[in-house]
Amino acid sequence: MLKGFKEFISRGNVIDLAVGVIIGGAFSPIIVALTDKVLMPLIAAIFGKPNFDQVGAFTVNGAMIMPGTIVTALVNFLIVAAALYFFVVAPMNKLNRKRDENPDAVEDAPADDVALLTEIRDLLAQNAQHNTPGL
Repeated sequence: MLKGFKEFISRGNVIDLAVGVIIGGAFSPIIVALTDKVLMPLIAAIFGKPNFDQVGAFTVNGAMIMPGTIVTALVNFLIVAAALYFFVVAPMNKLNRKRDENPDAVEDAPADDVALLTEIRDLLAQNAQHNTPGL
């Protein structure tokens, strides 16, 4: 059992998962800010803020039961998911498809130092061919 745990830990998937969780935690404030300060106010300005909290509300022994809050959360989730899809995911997918269709258009030029070293190597190879006796 201990051997299996050691293999599980050393596979690398655990490290990837840990890094993903940490990055997700660090990314969370950005998503919250985008959602709370940009998307939701924009959506509320266009469609109004959906609120179904009181739908189906009832009281049992003085405790207020509000099943409509689930509907409100679900509608808000769907609105935010749709906004993210149409304004972030779909444009990124289109950009990735264009890049995949024409990969030569996005050719990276080598860094200056790499280009210089390549030129030096080629010149040294040329000199070696010209200075070699018997050629």
